[in-house]
Amino acid sequence: MTDTETNSPATDQPVQHFDVLIVGAGISGIGGAYHLQQQCPGKSFAILEAKADFGGTWRTHTYPGIRSDSDLFTFGYRFKPWTGPPIATGEQILTYVGEVIEDNDLGQHIRYGHHILSATWSSQSKRWTIVADAGDSGEVQFSANFLWMCQGYYRHSEGYTPRWEGTETFKGKIIHPQNWPDDLDYSGKEIVVIGSGATAATLIPAIAAESAHVTMLQRSPTYFATGRNANEVADMLRELDIPDEWTHEIVRRKVLHDQQIIVEMSRDYPDLVKEELFNGLREYLGDDYDIDTHFSPSYRPWQQRIAFIPDGDLLKSIADGQATVVTDHIEKFTTDGILLKSGRTLRADIVVTATGFNLSVLGDIAFTIDGVPLDFSETVTYQGTMFTGVPNMAWVFGYFRASWTLRADLIADFVCRLLQLMDTKGTSMVTPMLRAEDDEMKLLPWVEPENFNPGYLKRGMHLMPRQGDRAPWQHSQDYSKEKVELPAANLEDGALVFK
Repeated sequence: MTDTETNSPATDQPVQHFDVLIVGAGISGIGGAYHLQQQCPGKSFAILEAKADFGGTWRTHTYPGIRSDSDLFTFGYRFKPWTGPPIATGEQILTYVGEVIEDNDLGQHIRYGHHILSATWSSQSKRWTIVADAGDSGEVQFSANFLWMCQGYYRHSEGYTPRWEGTETFKGKIIHPQNWPDDLDYSGKEIVVIGSGATAATLIPAIAAESAHVTMLQRSPTYFATGRNANEVADMLRELDIPDEWTHEIVRRKVLHDQQIIVEMSRDYPDLVKEELFNGLREYLGDDYDIDTHFSPSYRPWQQRIAFIPDGDLLKSIADGQATVVTDHIEKFTTDGILLKSGRTLRADIVVTATGFNLSVLGDIAFTIDGVPLDFSETVTYQGTMFTGVPNMAWVFGYFRASWTLRADLIADFVCRLLQLMDTKGTSMVTPMLRAEDDEMKLLPWVEPENFNPGYLKRGMHLMPRQGDRAPWQHSQDYSKEKVELPAANLEDGALVFK
């Protein structure tokens, strides 16, 4: 049940109290709510969502062709079988998440249109107080014993666009995919897409046929993997009428097994993996295509995410002449296009800046702990989900090389186990704190650049917490390791202080 406290002096409205507040109704928040309801059925909870509907990333991104860049057998929840193709459209994913909400009656717990402004912890009351902008209802307040941050890790309001000289003189349109206009007419237009990551690889084949031509302009290449948008094991099991639950779990394990082998080979035999990736490109582009110039990054495979191209659609657009890859640097924008440092000019009616996103630390919410503003970069992570000096709060940060939801499920189990332990111990406050034996521990970045170094992390690493060189202060980004260690983590080894 929900408790209602006295009116807030700041808003003159009742403060609604919950055992747990979940921030965000995307893939992490809805999954967290399901696990909380299943594993801690006595806990009251609410989900605060800034947007008018569920879905997070899949609600924010509406550009043509939007789809997953992870297979849905692992990106899907472990508790709900995926019955479609491995790579799914944004609409299919929204339908899937919507079914989880409907099947488990989670809709009653979601408060849409609630943009959180601040989160304040009081050790005296052992509660969080959340102030949110609820639109026409004005500012409202909630309080909670535990705060579960499931809002993701990038700023939904705006994507990252570098500054270029001359953009103000360009007579065409400059669009970031994160803010794609619903009424954009790109038919018969010359389009330059800046960037070559998963967004560009998704967008270009979706618009190439209707546009006059699309140029993918990249400063440096990206690794791409090709394959059918199908899973042979899943197809076989479905043909044999194996229950969906069994098929989902078997295929999930097979995909994870294969992915782990590729990750290890990328580390130990990068040249071999690189050549295999290139062989997949040659099947579509032919042996004469200049792969070394346009598809050979300066880093080893999996040091940044490898974009998957289902059924080779991007490569088919290039091979058919509907799209072209240009590897160069931008000198400046002109009135009708882009001047490159090589001296070449790319004419454009529309420029799409598929240049990434801005890292958002804890949803850009103003956090205060006992009257002191939280400097998140001064904390050290506990198990990659809690943080020193920050009581009763967990943040879901998924995997880079594996599907996000794998870690969201693991963290959900961890949070529920922690809440159960607190109930058993009769405590209402838990805070990660470095122990005496951790005083001389070497502190490392949130993610070590040698392990993974995409642009958004390079730009925002200074805002992130640090990790240690030993358990439980590490953020390993290794699912094969965490799926064993996180469920078995000793919550009473002194790293968590209960009160």
